[in-house]
Amino acid sequence: MFKKILVANRGEIALRVIRTCKEMGIKTVAVYSKADEESLPVKFADEAVCVGPASSMESYLKMSNIIAAAEITNADAIHPGYGFLSENAQFSSICEENKIKFIGASANMINQMGDKASAKATMKAAGVPTIPGSEGLLKSFQEAEKLADEVKYPVMLKATAGGGGKGMRAVWEKGELKKAWDSARQEAKAAFGNDGMYMEKLIEEPRHIEIQIVGDAKGKACHLSERDCSIQRRHQKLTEETPSPFMDEELRKKMGESAVRAAEYIGYEGAGTIEFLVDKHKNFYFMEMNTRIQVEHPITEQVVDHDLIREQILVAAGVAISGKNYFPKMHSIECRINAEDPYNNFVPSPGIITNLHLPGGHGVRLDTHVYSGYTVPPFYDSMIAKLITTARSREEAILKMKRALEEFVVHGIKTTIPFHLQLMQNEDYINGNYTTKFMEDFQMETP
Repeated sequence: MFKKILVANRGEIALRVIRTCKEMGIKTVAVYSKADEESLPVKFADEAVCVGPASSMESYLKMSNIIAAAEITNADAIHPGYGFLSENAQFSSICEENKIKFIGASANMINQMGDKASAKATMKAAGVPTIPGSEGLLKSFQEAEKLADEVKYPVMLKATAGGGGKGMRAVWEKGELKKAWDSARQEAKAAFGNDGMYMEKLIEEPRHIEIQIVGDAKGKACHLSERDCSIQRRHQKLTEETPSPFMDEELRKKMGESAVRAAEYIGYEGAGTIEFLVDKHKNFYFMEMNTRIQVEHPITEQVVDHDLIREQILVAAGVAISGKNYFPKMHSIECRINAEDPYNNFVPSPGIITNLHLPGGHGVRLDTHVYSGYTVPPFYDSMIAKLITTARSREEAILKMKRALEEFVVHGIKTTIPFHLQLMQNEDYINGNYTTKFMEDFQMETP
């Protein structure tokens, strides 16, 4: 087992990893930018190393500084959390070269699954359902036009190196294709330095449902059931739940088996998710794989009583998994609390938290790194907390979430708490009638 783990991240996920390490008797090293000097991960880790100025490019993304921090503290492993370097093949490779265990996917695995076009081809070979579309990258607009006619409109253009909704365009009819093709390629080139595009059939009334998987070094994988992540704004998740109100036992079994088949086919090691789009007829299609821990992992932990960070560490240390699949025993919902103003188009709201009251009680979990007097910096992702409620039924979990949100008081900055409160009282949400298009019609009621 590792003696010391460096946590190459910040905020709530850094604190989350530190907590599990402490419970396992493993020493921890926090890295931090100058903007995060007063953060809780820095206060609670056994050691802390400043790795640069506020800019993430000069700190949390600067590989040489992270490796140097690991070497001077004699850390024998690095946990990257999510975001930043968690799916960076070069960083995974550098860790291996420096004999530091990267608690995540290998460089080869990240390369294989990180590129959406090659990932789709791999999953098709594994026998996992994929969305009809291009076999690899499109070579020209003429090829795109021909394929769109074959799979029938609507279609979706996607950048192969995409993320966060960049380089994606929905095209509803032939006359819109050229404009969408040009703008998507331009956006992808600017954002990722890669304008490679592929095309898929646009799935109407889609659900975004992911399956949590864990694989070990011996090629064995298991799943820990699904999470419904369909409530999104601009392709960014706002809330998640498990089990999905849309799923039935047959679909859950089929999707779980497909996810395990996918993980074992590629010999996946570590925790990850197989992401699916599910249409209104309950047909499911592979979308992408995330080769890291997810923001929304706590709801899975709550319903199957498993510490997924602990699982990551054990697998990285060479411990074999049981191979048993897990299914929800309870219902759990997560609301991402962001420092944003939901009454003003979710504009970011950094600043000092002048007063803070945190919710609690039975079935309430809060993963956060903020405290009264904490300054939310403007340099990073705006999420300041994840509020999770767990109960015997979905109805109870929603009522518990409403109560917990009402208790959650944050002064000094704007937060998305009012949005989540309105969501928990929305009739369509309460009835489980939502898709990834839900937020297109959702309107905040004025306070």
